[in-house]
Amino acid sequence: MDDMRDLFAASPFTVLSYLANYGYTDGAGTWYITIDTDKCDGCAKCVEACPNAVFAVAEDDYGDMVAAVRGEVRKNLRYVCDPCKAVTRGAQFPCQSACQGNAIHHSW
Repeated sequence: MDDMRDLFAASPFTVLSYLANYGYTDGAGTWYITIDTDKCDGCAKCVEACPNAVFAVAEDDYGDMVAAVRGEVRKNLRYVCDPCKAVTRGAQFPCQSACQGNAIHHSW
């Protein structure tokens, strides 16, 4: 188990390369964000649009620059993203609206 935590600390993509796309789940495991790296061009518009600094652009395992959920907020997605959920009420979140490639998806 410690090895898995070490992998997460080393890179936002190391362990996630075993999942479809790149998925980020909160501590409860019920709130998650997926980023389709085939659609993400690394433009960073989601970074600019997110009022809670959830996203960053980082190099993935294949050398491509893509959006990623910052390590500091991964386990608190429910709380960090909740203000946008309350404002959008079922509409797209600011990060999704900013993403022209439609690469960002939320579980809620």
